[in-house]
Amino acid sequence: MSTSSKSSARSVRSIRSVVSDYGTIAQSDTDSDKSSDVSPHGNDYDGGSGSEVPYDRARRRSFIEEDEDPLQIELPVKKPKPVTWSSLPHKGQLAILTAARLAEPLVQTSLRSYLFYQLKSFDRSLPDSVIASQAGIMQSSFAAAQLCTAMLWGRASDHGGRKRVLLIGLSGTMISCLGFGFATTFWQALIFRMLGGALNGNVGVMRTMVSEIVREKKYQSRAFLILPMCANIGVIIGPMMGGLTSDPAGNYPSIFAGIKWLEKFPYSPPNIISAIFLFCAACFIFFGLEETHERYAQEHDRGVHFRRKVAGSLRRIFKGEKSGYRSYESLLDSHDGSVTEYEPPKPKKHIAPRYKNKLPFRRIFTYNVICTLICHALMAGSMGTFNNVWYSFLSTPVYDPAKAPPDYTPHPPFTFTGGIGLPPRSVGFAMAILGSIGISMQLFIYPLVNDRLGTVRSWRIFLYCFPFVYILAPLLSLIPSTTPPPSQKTGWPIWISITSVLFLQVVGKTFASPATTILINNCSPHPSVLGTIHGIGQTASSAARTVGPALGGFLYGLGLRNGVVAAVFWGLAIVASFSCVASNWVREGNGHEIRLEGDDEAEAEAEAENRPLLRSLLEL
Repeated sequence: MSTSSKSSARSVRSIRSVVSDYGTIAQSDTDSDKSSDVSPHGNDYDGGSGSEVPYDRARRRSFIEEDEDPLQIELPVKKPKPVTWSSLPHKGQLAILTAARLAEPLVQTSLRSYLFYQLKSFDRSLPDSVIASQAGIMQSSFAAAQLCTAMLWGRASDHGGRKRVLLIGLSGTMISCLGFGFATTFWQALIFRMLGGALNGNVGVMRTMVSEIVREKKYQSRAFLILPMCANIGVIIGPMMGGLTSDPAGNYPSIFAGIKWLEKFPYSPPNIISAIFLFCAACFIFFGLEETHERYAQEHDRGVHFRRKVAGSLRRIFKGEKSGYRSYESLLDSHDGSVTEYEPPKPKKHIAPRYKNKLPFRRIFTYNVICTLICHALMAGSMGTFNNVWYSFLSTPVYDPAKAPPDYTPHPPFTFTGGIGLPPRSVGFAMAILGSIGISMQLFIYPLVNDRLGTVRSWRIFLYCFPFVYILAPLLSLIPSTTPPPSQKTGWPIWISITSVLFLQVVGKTFASPATTILINNCSPHPSVLGTIHGIGQTASSAARTVGPALGGFLYGLGLRNGVVAAVFWGLAIVASFSCVASNWVREGNGHEIRLEGDDEAEAEAEAENRPLLRSLLEL
């Protein structure tokens, strides 16, 4: 080491030592005075102004030892910034996924607001108990078709890319909507519902894409909240859209009376609107969404390429007009003189490890995966059954003692029957209440509670909301009304009661649904089967939602006929209690429980490729 380097290093350390260890110096001088150790100038250090620091052999030796070591500079450590909605990475890609996910809840929730009445329009001679059973079959048919294909779509996304599967799902659901809206019999409607379910595996694929777009765990509580949030937005808009646009010739005769196709297909308008939403979502996916599967992300994407070319051309046109000159539109190739369009490079992204080996299917089902899937199926089944029975319960006519069988006498709180008798518009309004509460809680309350309690703990706590909801819901039939039967229930008591029950249900759903998605994502034993895991999760959910609504609709109709309308709800309370108990065996994984040969090398290569990106971020 040169003399100048030693001198500068010693000066820096001397200043730092004097500033930080002033008390140590003073103590050393005090000890020197006690041992009659006098400075070379003969002056004792007394701390007064103008006095000199005495000669300290210990500090002199420390300087010599430090000079023999190379100079080390410690970089300042930045405090981590708090995670907010605005700090989420790749917000543009998440917004496109949000738009695509929003289109599907609009279809489902719009359908529920008028399904009871559309089924009744197929054959008006059928009793309400049969219509309730048909509604359960119709809802479960979609899930039954998904049960057969969801895992296949998940594996297809692992082997062929995520974006292609999303486009197929949106297109299939759009065709299903149009066919369902123009159906004239129960069997036609059932076939189109099953077609939509068979071609749609989008929920699992979208969850996989969210986990690939947002890889850091600190953002997961917000990123995975986006998809359930779309469901709540759909619950706000969908039922109101369905209730307002269904049967326009009957509801708005002064405007639409005499229009033949609306009289023949009264429930086609909400389905046409849903198909338009799905078409727009497919366009957003095709032109805006980038492939997230690492194996296919580098392939040529026609939709994204076309969108960039159009955006670049518009940018050049408007820039040229604004600045008063024509900008360059092409670059001449130096070899053959041909014109080459300039395409801006893609922004650098975090590169995921490229794992060469894929986990065999037989090794996917670890203990934690099985426990997580069982809890997910129980919760999805109970929620899906409740949603189906709840809409039928809201639409079921109020119990009228004048039309009751002669041998039937209600004995609350166990033996009673009847529903709320709400028309489609009021059903839509009731469900909009649910969605409004949910979206507010998901935006402002869930991230804070999840950060405080953790994913698993908050999930276990709020699962206990569902048994209470299912016990209280049928008791709404006993709430007094301001109008006599058979008119619908009206007045503040019934609406306050509906809002209270829905509030408790939304609280449980708001905290349990995103947490379940995170747990399924993190229980994946290996990153190479992430899409398959989400496909299996959707399969488990579809299986539960196949059996649940069909069985629930049958039991609800049976309860109406026998005067025990609450039986199906209390059965759901028992299932929800099992889900609460089973949650104690679930733990949050890390997404890479099983290590395969070559995984360490793949992660080391990815870390080396990401190092320049991390360095550039630190410089910012």
